[in-house]
Amino acid sequence: MGHTATAQAGSGGLTATEHRLANGLRVVLSEDHLTPVAAVCLWYDVGSRHEVKGRTGLAHLFEHLMFQGSASVPGNGHFELVQGAGGSLNGTTSFERTNYFETMPTHQLELALWLEADRMGSLLAALDDESMENQRDVVKNERRQRYDNVPYGTAFERLTALAYPAGHPYHHTPIGSMADLDAASLEDARTFFRTYYAPNNAVLSVVGDIDPEQTLAWVEKYFGTIPAHDGKQPPRDGSLPDTIGEQLREEIVEEVPARALMAAYRLPHDGTRECDAADVALTILGGGESSLLHNRLVRRDQTAVAAGFGMLRLAGAPSLGWLDVKTSSGVEIPAIEAAVDEELARFAAEGPTAEEMERAQAQLEREWLDRLSTVAGRADELCRFAVLFGDPQLALTAVQRVLDITAEEVQAVAAARLRPDNRAVLVYEPIAADGSDQHDESDENEGAEQ
Repeated sequence: MGHTATAQAGSGGLTATEHRLANGLRVVLSEDHLTPVAAVCLWYDVGSRHEVKGRTGLAHLFEHLMFQGSASVPGNGHFELVQGAGGSLNGTTSFERTNYFETMPTHQLELALWLEADRMGSLLAALDDESMENQRDVVKNERRQRYDNVPYGTAFERLTALAYPAGHPYHHTPIGSMADLDAASLEDARTFFRTYYAPNNAVLSVVGDIDPEQTLAWVEKYFGTIPAHDGKQPPRDGSLPDTIGEQLREEIVEEVPARALMAAYRLPHDGTRECDAADVALTILGGGESSLLHNRLVRRDQTAVAAGFGMLRLAGAPSLGWLDVKTSSGVEIPAIEAAVDEELARFAAEGPTAEEMERAQAQLEREWLDRLSTVAGRADELCRFAVLFGDPQLALTAVQRVLDITAEEVQAVAAARLRPDNRAVLVYEPIAADGSDQHDESDENEGAEQ
């Protein structure tokens, strides 16, 4: 049926067993009787990278349609049944997957499994023009509230479009465009669902206070009769050269509270040792208030109110290192950019100190333990490694790979990747009270690439 492995590295001996149903559904179980709850997590191997030009946003639209009713659970019933049973639930969409999850009191686990199976097996029975229209409007509204009408709200979308060339599967973000959402027909939606919402394109994990045999029997009972579907094409190739080769820039003049410098650096693919090294590098440079950029810009120079690096790990395309600096009042962008470049160049030349390595690795270990210590977090990680890398057991040993990274590897990835010719840059300039943008003409060319 499957195999078992035990996690080392301070994870408290967590284990996971793997099973596969005849229809191809992969099932991962992890028993943990600390609290009387169980987490159910279902990852479908579909995200915005699987969409085609002119039909962006379908993956995200489906995340909403999945809560709109299925054959046995009309309307808003999924939410009502889970919350009525004392559980919590949600769904999210990314470039590489769509996931759905519930955390239930142990005695309500069977309900959560039945609900997930019902919508996997019978969503199309309930999908009609009305529910499609309804959720199309909900997604457009979400786009307006979270992207179009908030300060810096479109930054992620703009930087992604700069960092990945036109036609690249990651060029557009999961939210989708208004025009494409309008163009999507009910038939488009049905085809999309049949192709991607099949048991052989999914991983189900159940973590927590469970009886594995009973859980597997329920999974077999509810999911086992759903037919497999073989029409899925592999996602388009997302590989790109290691570096962009030039600095790409866009300036936005908008009603924002402060000038901002944002940049996306092209980094190694998730699942590689180099990606883990990049994670350590970004943590030292911009992960929290002890980081080098925070110390330099916020504490020492006082030119910024916030400065940090984040990392978007991607398996099917280069990952992105995400720089975000909000300036102090009156500070011009070229001054910030010069300071950032100075810090990055120094780090690439000298590498991290032993103390910086220790602190960053401890921080990443703590974040990993936090994720695995909740049943929902562990269920999600098991699904992630199963879907993206084919092996859920990797979730239990991920931290060891980060702790094995050396200072030399961190310095090497910083020198190779954290360079001005490997970034897409977004500069925000606030609109002044008189309607003009605020910066001096004299500073116009200072930050330009030579």
